[in-house]
Amino acid sequence: MAEAEREDEWERERLARLGESIKGKAKLRLRECDVGDKFSHLPLRKASVLLPLLLRDGALCLLLTVRSMQMRRSPGEVCFPGGKREEMDKDEIDTALREAKEEVGLQPEKVEVICRLVPGIDKMNHLVTPVVGFIEDTFQASPNPDEVSDVFVVPLEYFIKPLNYEALPYKNSSGYLSWMHCFTYDDHEHKKSFKIWGLTAHFAVFLAIVIFRTKPTFEVYYDLDNLITSAENGFMNLYASINERNKSRL
Repeated sequence: MAEAEREDEWERERLARLGESIKGKAKLRLRECDVGDKFSHLPLRKASVLLPLLLRDGALCLLLTVRSMQMRRSPGEVCFPGGKREEMDKDEIDTALREAKEEVGLQPEKVEVICRLVPGIDKMNHLVTPVVGFIEDTFQASPNPDEVSDVFVVPLEYFIKPLNYEALPYKNSSGYLSWMHCFTYDDHEHKKSFKIWGLTAHFAVFLAIVIFRTKPTFEVYYDLDNLITSAENGFMNLYASINERNKSRL
């Protein structure tokens, strides 16, 4: 019995060391891609989302939510915890942490914030900043039913090696035809399928590329040899085209 207990303890220690190694490598790569407040000056309404990373069975996973059907905007859609900036928020990180607490009961002090990645622009022309942080593997969500109907986790690797993926045509914020990622994830734990698309999928894909530095099995516009530069250039091109479209309406 004592021998079996020792083996169990060694295995737990081995998994703990492996987990710390995986987290450590991910943190280094994320910090290399931290944009800080580089885009905060842009004259757009601000919003933030938290991209919560955790370890499950030795693999990095992302926590996602499903918006309540009572929500006025995008009911029933998969998203990250987040929302619009409020006056009390001192920066994008504050917004993401406050919203995560309100939506899923995640206490700010339980999040190890690592970085801010290149932002996106949503269909309402908000500048949306993705804030990446590690949360405890044992975190149990307490969804606010007014805002969140479900919480689930997806292996991060799914966003570069999906089992069910398609690229959907859409008009982006500048009015030009583009393509968006769309994943269907079968969650066997909850016996449900979730559709992950739009800006949420865009952020998840970029996060997976940043950490794994691997080309996905589908087409992306990033240059993996110049990842941050290509991502920032893509964002600024979108921002410039939105500006031009807005000017043409005046």
